[in-house]
Amino acid sequence: MKELALEADGARTVLAITLVETVMATIRQRISARSLTPGARLPSIRAFAKAMQVSKSTVVEAYERLAAEGAIRSRPGSGFYAPGSLAPLSLAEIGPRLDRAIDPLWVSRQSLEAGDEMLKPGCGWMPASWMPQSALRRALRTVARADDVDLADYGTPLGLPPLRQLLARRMAGHGIEVAPEQIMLTESGTQAIDLLCRFLIEPGDTVLLDDPCYFNFHALLRAHRAKVVSVPYTPSGPDIELFAQALAEHRPRLYITNSAIHNPTGAILSPVTAHRLLKLADQSDLTIIEDDIFADFEHSPAPRLAAFDGLNRVVHIGSFSKTLSASVRCGFIAAPRDWIEQLTDLKIATTFGGGRLAAELVLTLLRDGSYRKHMELLRARLSRAMGETGARLKAIGITPWIDQPAGLFLWCSLPDGVDAAEMARRALADNIVLAPGNAFSLSGTASRFLRFNVAQCQDERIFRVLKAAMAR
Repeated sequence: MKELALEADGARTVLAITLVETVMATIRQRISARSLTPGARLPSIRAFAKAMQVSKSTVVEAYERLAAEGAIRSRPGSGFYAPGSLAPLSLAEIGPRLDRAIDPLWVSRQSLEAGDEMLKPGCGWMPASWMPQSALRRALRTVARADDVDLADYGTPLGLPPLRQLLARRMAGHGIEVAPEQIMLTESGTQAIDLLCRFLIEPGDTVLLDDPCYFNFHALLRAHRAKVVSVPYTPSGPDIELFAQALAEHRPRLYITNSAIHNPTGAILSPVTAHRLLKLADQSDLTIIEDDIFADFEHSPAPRLAAFDGLNRVVHIGSFSKTLSASVRCGFIAAPRDWIEQLTDLKIATTFGGGRLAAELVLTLLRDGSYRKHMELLRARLSRAMGETGARLKAIGITPWIDQPAGLFLWCSLPDGVDAAEMARRALADNIVLAPGNAFSLSGTASRFLRFNVAQCQDERIFRVLKAAMAR
């Protein structure tokens, strides 16, 4: 009996230590996420014990240990306080710790840092051999003969006027009426969203995303300290009933989406869903960022929210990273006319001038017809790769969510009982980078999904490794 009592006491001690460590981890996370600002008073012992559903003595022990470490400060008779200065922001520490196999930043880093020996069916860009290398070299030689000012000076904040005029004409082809003065060039689509988030939201504001959606939206909004709420995505767009419910419950400031070719699903927004979406946005004073980075992969034009809305509450962005070159950093924002001056000031504050050389290079390729010819060939090549990759995946039991979507991606479900994150860990040991579904899903409901880039799936080894990993 004495031994049993001792074992029970030991179990209670372990449990108490675990609870104390849980409270300590919660406080550390709040400090690193800046939800506890420098010098802010920590919750009272009574209130925090109630919130954490632990005893007051557990919170006292956790606070005392944190104070001993210097992580917080104790003021006798007043309480406990966050430190007056904080360590540099760590994105990995904001929000719950994720298994690195499904962390969006992990997926990006594995793809970006992969050596030549790595295969990257999970990455989001074209193989270099699929890009217009000869046309790029010709355009570089043309740009190299430019005036000294073009080669060495800053660009204007709005960006190269002839390129903005050309972009306005291209957007008109999608039904978007926009003046060149409403277009600002950026270094990329990601920078465009970053500038708009700086302009439109404050830390703590709520932003709606699709579930699943492009994983870097999660990482970028985490950096802006936004509260993110996700809405399930269907083959015709976001689930409208749940979208309306999220608007009513969370009062979001912003919604970020792809309307033409959705990343990662390949779905296309239907006109009916687009109209209902804009009606809800108008009723709720919601701003929408429409990321149209995959526009030129379309075989036939899909509905654009910016076309229906007239750039009233929809901001339209894009870039040439996926279609032309990831090394040529050139994107754009098309925004309401009265936003442009403030966005210009914000761009000057964060990047000063524009990327003049990149803009000149893109303009040269668009003007001389090289880009149009390249995209015609690329769409045909991707269509063949989509059919071949889909058939190979089906043959080993991996099922595409949508058959033959346009663009780069196949969003695929694995057989029952197979976990995508575990597949990614196993594949990485074989020098293959996969993109597990939960990297794209804020709700964590895509553990049986993988996103495949069909342009990066030309090597037979990928399918052998997938088959073997599923068998294990």
